[in-house]
Amino acid sequence: MGKKLTLNVVLVFTVISITASCCIGGKTPVKVNLLSNSWTFESTQPASGTLSMQSAEAELSLPADTMKGFTIKFKVDLKKIEGEKEILNIPEMIRVCLRQHDVQDRKRQNYPAYKMADGSVPVLEAILKLQLPTANNPIEDMTIGIPLAMLDNPEGEHDIVLNFTDAHFTMYVDGKALDNDYPLGYPVVRGKSNWKINTEYVKNAEFFYPYIPAKRVESKNAETATNIQYWTPEGHNNWVGDVATLYHNGRYHIFYLYDRREHGSKFGRGGHYFEHISTADFKTWTEHEAAAPIEEQWETLGTGTPFVFNGKLCISYGLHTTRIYPSEKTTLPMLWDELNKNGKTGSHDYKTIAGIPAGSTYSISEDGVTNFKKTHILFHPCENPSVYTNPEGTLRMIANYGSKGTWESENIDGGWHCIDPDFPRGGDCTFYFRWNKFDYILGGFNWMWSKPATDPENSYVDIVQQGVDYYNGLSVPAVSEIKDGRFLMAGWVKMRNWGGSLNIYELIQLPDGRIGSKWMDEIVPATTKSKNLDNNDKIVQPTGEKPFMLTFDVHPSDIKNGKMSVLLLPENGDKGACEFQIRLDGMYAQYANGSLSNYSGKEKSLREGGAPHGAHNYAIEKLIDTDKPFTVRMVVKNSNKFGGALIDTEIAGKRTMISYRPDLTVSNLRFRTEGADVKNIKIAELIE
Repeated sequence: MGKKLTLNVVLVFTVISITASCCIGGKTPVKVNLLSNSWTFESTQPASGTLSMQSAEAELSLPADTMKGFTIKFKVDLKKIEGEKEILNIPEMIRVCLRQHDVQDRKRQNYPAYKMADGSVPVLEAILKLQLPTANNPIEDMTIGIPLAMLDNPEGEHDIVLNFTDAHFTMYVDGKALDNDYPLGYPVVRGKSNWKINTEYVKNAEFFYPYIPAKRVESKNAETATNIQYWTPEGHNNWVGDVATLYHNGRYHIFYLYDRREHGSKFGRGGHYFEHISTADFKTWTEHEAAAPIEEQWETLGTGTPFVFNGKLCISYGLHTTRIYPSEKTTLPMLWDELNKNGKTGSHDYKTIAGIPAGSTYSISEDGVTNFKKTHILFHPCENPSVYTNPEGTLRMIANYGSKGTWESENIDGGWHCIDPDFPRGGDCTFYFRWNKFDYILGGFNWMWSKPATDPENSYVDIVQQGVDYYNGLSVPAVSEIKDGRFLMAGWVKMRNWGGSLNIYELIQLPDGRIGSKWMDEIVPATTKSKNLDNNDKIVQPTGEKPFMLTFDVHPSDIKNGKMSVLLLPENGDKGACEFQIRLDGMYAQYANGSLSNYSGKEKSLREGGAPHGAHNYAIEKLIDTDKPFTVRMVVKNSNKFGGALIDTEIAGKRTMISYRPDLTVSNLRFRTEGADVKNIKIAELIE
């Protein structure tokens, strides 16, 4: 048995004043320039109905056709409440309430991301009744809302706008869009109805029909974020879903499926669409208008890929219409009949043909950077099209969800014919790239293949079964080559259900074609000056919820039996603790449930049936360069929005792995070693 070391560390850092342009740790923080979230509602139309403190209830004439939407404006006086208070009501159509939310309940809306000083979670909600255009036309409630603690002034007067615009149901507070969902169906109330307000909370209210369009207010002082790594869109229930990337004309583009409610929007049908961020230098990032927004009730988008065709920047995506309507009501039967008859696909403008659009389509950038416009062209019945141009200049597609195989065409707008119906043999949301003398295909969550570039298409080898895959906790990773022959892998980290944070890693390639990953230097979160904890008895106070970076060196002394672990603990005890462990004998690293009494048992790698994409407990195998002294870097990001901690680890600069630990706030560390020494331990606070 090798030397044993036990180190207990309780973490805290002195808060040091910093600016966004410099930091004590020496690294300039990344800057993310966000689109303005300020909106105005300009209209010359008179209100269809008004209420005030003097006239709190009145008859309201509702439109016979609610497809033109409606707008409700009101001024509310927010104050502390117990239980629930209804503050506005149009019977059988919409009601607005204030209520106290369960501080432990993060389902769908993630309201506990923002808590009041006393720990409570009061919320403002609007509940709209809609009759769905699905079987039996059920009536269901669509709820949007916010935790009041996210407001600069959670008590006092605020201007609220509720906008139902056919494809969107949005809540604006003081001109900020803070929550929205994607309607399916329309209110069924018609004719005259009495509506009312609770004058204890609402001073006045106005009803407008049709709806008033929201207009974005451009601002030179738009909001910014200081990290792209671990980034999520602003808000309490906003997450990053499937990611697709491309480096084009000196810019790195990230397109991601925008998610609210962990796949629960649009009555559980996802309601996703492609948002867009890009950068030219990886230090300053810019948020653009959506590349493929939701504009119709039948729209909910599936994963695709960006590509360049005829010099134009494009992004393909699938119309997941069968999540709403049965296939026979969509364009899919026509597309399949045409393909089976002709052996290749046609090209159809879905605005001019019968059936609800479904299948593959794409958008084109008008300026080569942003300003994407939908083509409305259906080019294949696949509902997750991975389109790419291979190094030989051939336009190809890997068909996923709703189809399969590898396809080829001379034109994106149709003429697609299958060149291999049996490959890939599984996976979804696939991504192809070539690096030096090797071709690679990622299969979404748990598939991966590789072959020498000069070998035929049927030569791909399953590298998951070889134990040399590079899945590291990301879901649906995408890989793109950037300048200087570097390759980046980006994806999302699963939290709770579906969707999470954006993560980006730089890949490394060994001479035999094997790929590993490391942190990308340009986007490693900036830190304050590190504290050296070489003294094994070093104890400092807890960090609370501040994120931090931990670095240490591992010196193996017994390669056959050596192991080490870092136990990441809450403030008291080990409930919910996470253990990061390296086993030198099998070149394994893993995340597992932690215990103060013992090392955790062995977790499974992907080859062994584990689930790295679950980003919880899993192992990676065949570590690189851990048979000699190596460095481990770890970022621990405690976050109220996450409702737990992200733990991101880099091993010897060659492998990475990330885990999400729900309900864990890391406040204590304990190192354990057998057959290894841990030296040069340092901790630094992240700059947020």
